[in-house]
Amino acid sequence: MTAWCFGIDLGGTSVKCALFQTDGTVEEKWEIKTRVENEGKEILPDIAKTILAKMEEKKIAKEDVAGVGIGIPGPVDENGEIACAVNLHWGRKNIEKELAELTGLVVKAGNDANVAALGEMWKGGGQGSKNLILVTLGTGVGGGIIVNEKMVTGAHGAGGEIGHASVEMEEEEACNCGNKGCLEQYASATGIARLARRAMASGQEESVLRSMENVTAKDVFDAYKDGDALAAKVVDQFARYLGNALAIFSCVADPDVIVIGGGVSKAGQVLIDCVEKYFRQYAFTACKDTKIKLATLGNDAGIYGAAKLILSK
Repeated sequence: MTAWCFGIDLGGTSVKCALFQTDGTVEEKWEIKTRVENEGKEILPDIAKTILAKMEEKKIAKEDVAGVGIGIPGPVDENGEIACAVNLHWGRKNIEKELAELTGLVVKAGNDANVAALGEMWKGGGQGSKNLILVTLGTGVGGGIIVNEKMVTGAHGAGGEIGHASVEMEEEEACNCGNKGCLEQYASATGIARLARRAMASGQEESVLRSMENVTAKDVFDAYKDGDALAAKVVDQFARYLGNALAIFSCVADPDVIVIGGGVSKAGQVLIDCVEKYFRQYAFTACKDTKIKLATLGNDAGIYGAAKLILSK
């Protein structure tokens, strides 16, 4: 029986690492720098070194390690290969094969957002479920879909890219992906701020937001909680876009629970209440009672999901 596994969350500036017991207990967490210079050639060797060093420090034999799970910021296919990871300066690369050769351990890789969804299902806001949709509302909108406890990756590794579902056919400005009308343009932190600027520009309604030089999503929700009418319109617009999108996704995946995380989710239960109103309005009859919850693992969702990824292999 193996007793240990590693969960790795690879980001553009740092690599979050954790040593887990196989029951999900975290033994230790630490971080190393992501060295993206020279086309990221040192990233996987650095990860291998820190894993092997931790095993030596803890006197853990390879035969006692189930393996290494790793989340990558880019599409990962079922063979552990990525076509590219722009933030890491990587082109096509087989993560599982290369890291396995460097460590001598079994490796399983997945897209970081899908891996985070697995983490929230296992030990977070979706604990106890087998079917889950995770939505992360940050600078962009990320997501992950779990069906029967397995990540939905799809033919191109793009399963769960819910931020780029088209929700507004009349949009004239382009999303960062090049398309127009993506959910990310209305439900991300930058998207909510953009909705606020548009609302202020389209009328003369008084609002505390007008006194702010650079309005943020947090400013909008804080003003909403204080009863600001303009902020209320912006939040309602955001909630309609997201609630409608989640209703559509639920028709496809039929989750037990929808979990909302990311920086915008710090607005708390008030965000859930606003989104839930429109979700219930638009959802298919069989899905209307789907629970919507806040994520609970925060920045640790990736390491938990990575550990679960290898334990489920």
